[in-house]
Amino acid sequence: MEFIETILKQIWGFFSLDGLIEIIKSGDYQSLLTYEGMRSAIAPLLPVILILELIRGLLYKQFKVVSYKISFFSYIFNSIIGRYLAIGMTIICIGIFEKYAIINIQFTWYWFIYGYIIWELAHFVYHYLGHKVRLFWCLHSTHHAPESMNLAVSHAHFFLEAPYADVIRTTICMLLGVPPAMLFVIMFIDGTWGSFIHIGESIMKDARMGMIGKFILTPSHHRVHHAKNIEYMDMNYCNLLNIWDKVFKTYQPEKEGINIQYGITRQMKPNSFLDSYFGEITALAKDVYHAPGIKNKVLYIFMPPGWSHKGDHKTSTALKRVMLKEA
Repeated sequence: MEFIETILKQIWGFFSLDGLIEIIKSGDYQSLLTYEGMRSAIAPLLPVILILELIRGLLYKQFKVVSYKISFFSYIFNSIIGRYLAIGMTIICIGIFEKYAIINIQFTWYWFIYGYIIWELAHFVYHYLGHKVRLFWCLHSTHHAPESMNLAVSHAHFFLEAPYADVIRTTICMLLGVPPAMLFVIMFIDGTWGSFIHIGESIMKDARMGMIGKFILTPSHHRVHHAKNIEYMDMNYCNLLNIWDKVFKTYQPEKEGINIQYGITRQMKPNSFLDSYFGEITALAKDVYHAPGIKNKVLYIFMPPGWSHKGDHKTSTALKRVMLKEA
């Protein structure tokens, strides 16, 4: 009985309805104009859209259980451990680095723009390292393992990725003067949009979003990011604002006529949770074990995925170079 109650609590918590129900019960709709009120109203939207995505897939016979398998088990596995570790690391980094901020800013609309630009820089750094340092790719690859795109993919993460991400993002934001209160508001906006851009084609076929797609990163851009097509690999690292992708030349809109192939380039057991969760760690351990000499062992840990001590590299950069030569 206790097990069933725990499951029901997890399901209820997934929909994040408590805050909104409390507002409805109190009749204090003025609170919807506050940050907490807006957060309570917005939080249930994405879970509801996910359910609509599932229903639509069933109605049009596009639903496949395996498309949600990795995301589902990742959510269950991470629902407690990863969440609290991330919160803990955020608080620790605020405590350590806030006093070393190079500037002090106020929570005003114009400084909020500055804060969001800094957050996107911090997110870019974490995300770039997640693709370019093999140890960090082991933490991030679970998110790229699903072979289809849907809202559930936003829950597919290795449990240590959120703590690692928040150490980098919070540290950069603190050192560059983003106050904690502003940081938490930005993190909520970022988390909401970051989930939305995983929306599947059953709900949003063409996800370029017209003119708005020239200024922000849309679900179309994020589909490109999740593609294993060589021309799309390691692009669109930002989450909402595309400014840093354009600065660092990693911005790539979706091209006409290219069918996106989702997943990772390593040969995986199809839709296997265990392989998506631990496969890259196992592969790295094997490479480190078989590598000759300490130097090569260390290089396997910190060089990009696909790097080889033999010189036959299969990094995204090497693969793109070969593709251009063959074009």
